Parts: sequence; structure tokens; C-alpha cells
Amino acid sequence: MSSTFSGLSRATTALWAQQRGMDVTGQNVANMNTVGYSRQRAELTSIGAGIIPAVWSVGDGVGSGVGVDQVSRIRDVFLESRAQVEHATQARLTVQSGALTEVEQAFGEPGDSGIQSMLSEMWAGWGDVQNSPQDLAARSQLLQRTQTLVSGIQTTAGALGKQWDATYESLGALVSEVNAAVTSIAGYNRAIARGVQNDSPVNELLDERDALVLQLADKVGATSSAGANGTVDVRVGGTTLVRGSSTISLALAGGHSLTDVGTDPPRIVTVPGGSAIAADGTAGGQLQVLSDIVPSYLDKLDGFAQELARVLNAGQRAGTDAAGTGYLDADADGSPDGGKPMLGAGPGPGPVDLSAVTAVNLRLRITDPKDIAAASLADGVGGASLGGSNADAMSQLGETTGLDARYRDLITGLGVQSAVSARDLGIRSVIAGQVDASREAVSGVNIDEEMTNMLAFQHGYQAAGRLVTAIDEMLDTLINRTGLVGL
Repeated sequence: MSSTFSGLSRATTALWAQQRGMDVTGQNVANMNTVGYSRQRAELTSIGAGIIPAVWSVGDGVGSGVGVDQVSRIRDVFLESRAQVEHATQARLTVQSGALTEVEQAFGEPGDSGIQSMLSEMWAGWGDVQNSPQDLAARSQLLQRTQTLVSGIQTTAGALGKQWDATYESLGALVSEVNAAVTSIAGYNRAIARGVQNDSPVNELLDERDALVLQLADKVGATSSAGANGTVDVRVGGTTLVRGSSTISLALAGGHSLTDVGTDPPRIVTVPGGSAIAADGTAGGQLQVLSDIVPSYLDKLDGFAQELARVLNAGQRAGTDAAGTGYLDADADGSPDGGKPMLGAGPGPGPVDLSAVTAVNLRLRITDPKDIAAASLADGVGGASLGGSNADAMSQLGETTGLDARYRDLITGLGVQSAVSARDLGIRSVIAGQVDASREAVSGVNIDEEMTNMLAFQHGYQAAGRLVTAIDEMLDTLINRTGLVGL
């Protein structure tokens, strides 16, 4: 049988439980603007009546009050996993879109400082020479415009090279940050496991650990799965970086320069082991920039430079210079073929190896305006020739050889790829935003809900206090008034 004093015990548990609920609510309100904080909830559980091991003793059938079973952390595992995937994809697309924008800026199209504008001015310069083949000023202007075009190609190639170098350096720093985060997550796992085993509160540690995992998802495309005692295992591309308190580090290997990409592409490998991992997130985007985006457009620019050298040199060979002099091409039949080669892989006399020409080493090989082959070979070789028929043909080479069209195709393809990348980024950003909003709706602090809980716990505490008062009055009657008659 229960006594009157058992009511005080029940009231005491009620006071303690409502106070604990109020404390949890206060913690939520205090951290409503804390990034990464997950709201907590006091789980109230009824305390059942005790089992009395006696044959003739029975209980009153009433429980022993209320207790706080645990303070749970509100999270949705599915949304957390979805957020890791979406953040990784968004980060990768952000890097790709930004890299393509930088490539567009390197080419500077459309604009007066772009290669297309320089190319048009050079062809116009050939037209000026055709109109006044004997005018050294026109010839000098053509050389200057050609040099400007060559410098523009070199500048664009240099900008692409600097972009590659900066991306490589950034990726190396990112790998170091990933290793530091991996070590921190393992440390949190160790502390959380000890807290769970000791029945100590670990909710704040869980929040900080999960925030690091989400950062790893952004950086390298990490995903997590639950382990023992509140720990998580972290994987990247199927490779486990964190298991409990054990870790594997990463390192950047290969591709120490842009020229090494074809034979030794940059990659992220495990340490120890040296196995390449399929990284996503920012690292995945940077690897694509290093291995594909920048090298592919530099290759296209190299091809354009080679074609430009081939076209201009072929045009030169089709004419003679101001003195009517032919140029002895050692790769041909030994007969004078016409003017000197205009472009090559570096300055100097001799035949041009087009396979050695790149956008970086492209050079203007002639410096004397008189070496411009403005006259046609039909005018003869071996005597002054101030005709302009070959210069007229040269002024039309941009369209007739498809050189301008080739460059326009390069720029058009770049613009389309950049636009598609920007559109994909916009779509994934919306999806990631929706996932984050869903996560926030589940684990974020809702001030209206917390105010409602606060009032509920406040009223519960007041009711429990009133219960104590009522029982106190009952005990006062029982103790102080029992046996007194007529008073």
C-alpha cells in the first residue's frame, strides 16, 4: 500500500522532469542561430509501479511518477545522407562553372582585346599591303598586327597555364584540409564513444562531428554511415577514410605541371597504399579542371596556333618579298619557293616544324617589312617585285582556309559548355537548397514550437508545485490534527 508520502515522491519527479524539459527548451532557444545545431527534446517516460516481492503485499496500481529517459537529438538520417550527396555535386559544379568562366575571360571574347579581333585586324593589314605593296609603313603595320596576334595567343595560353597552376596549388591545400578534418572526426568519434559508454551527454559533440562530415562532403564528396557507440564511418569514392578512431590520409599525386597531364595526370591517392580515389565535391571539380577543362582548351589553342602558322607560311611561300627573292625550303625540292616563313616555334631562319608549334612558343620569325611576300610567284623570282596579288590572296585566307571559322567554333563551344555548366549549377543549387530547408525543418529550432513547449513545461511545473502544496496540507492535517477533538 502506498502512503501519503509517496505522493510527494511523484510530485518531486514531476518537478524535476518539467525542470529538465525547461532546461532543454532553454538550450534550444539559446542556439536557435547556431550553425549546425540540432534541436533537442526531453523524452518524458512514466515510471511504473515497483514490483513488491511479497505474497500478501500488493501495490496500489499507480506509477511512481515521471522521468526523463534521455535528451534526444532530432535528426533525419535520410536527409543528412541526401545533403552530403547534393552538397558534393553542387561544390563540384561550382568549381567547373567558375573554371569555364575563367577560361572565357582568358580568351576575352567577344571584345576588342580578343584573338578574333586581332585576327581580323591582321587580315585587314594584308589588304592594306595589297593596296600599297611598296609602302613600308603598311608592311610594318602588318608585322605589328601579326605580332599583336601572336602576343594575344601567348597571353591566352599563359592565362590558362596560370589558372592550371593556381588550381593545382588550391587542390594541394584542400587535401591538407581534408586530412585535418579526417583527424578531427576520428577524435570526435573517440570522445563520443566514451561518452555513450559512460552515459554522458554527447549531443553537442555529435553536432560538431556531423558538421565536419558535411564539410568533407563539400570538399571531397564524403559520405557517412553509422558505426558503433554513436561513431560514424566516413567514405570517399568507396574508400573508408574514418572507421571509429582509425584514419587514412590523402595525398595529391601526379601532374606536377601542365605538360605532365597527358602521361601522369593529377590524382588524389590514399596514404598508405597510393590507391587513387574517385573524389567528388570541390576536389572532384578541381581534378576535372586540371585533367580536362584547361588542357582541352589549351590543346585547341595549340591547334589553332599550328594552323595559323601553316596558313601564313603557306601564303608566304606562294609569293616573293619586296626584292623578288625566293626562300630555299630545305624540306622541299631545293628550289626557291617564295617568301620566308612568317611564324614558327621561336625565331630564326630555317624550315618550320609545325608539330613543334604551340600557343606558348609561337613566334614571329620575320622582322624586316621587306620580307613580306606581297607579290605573286607569277611575277617571277630574282628581281624587284612590288606587286600585291599575293597580299590580296593572303587577306582572304582567313575565310577560304577556315581558320577564322575554326576559332569561332572553339569560342562557340566554350560558350555553350559554360552556359550548360551554369545551368546545371543553378538546378543543383535549387535542389541542395530544398534539401537544406528540409533538414532545417526537421533539426532546426522553431521558435514558435519552443515557446509552446516552454508554456507546457511551465504549466506542468506549476501543477506539480500545486500538488506538493496539496500533499503538504494533507500531511499537516494527518500529523498535527489527528486525535484532536472539539478544537
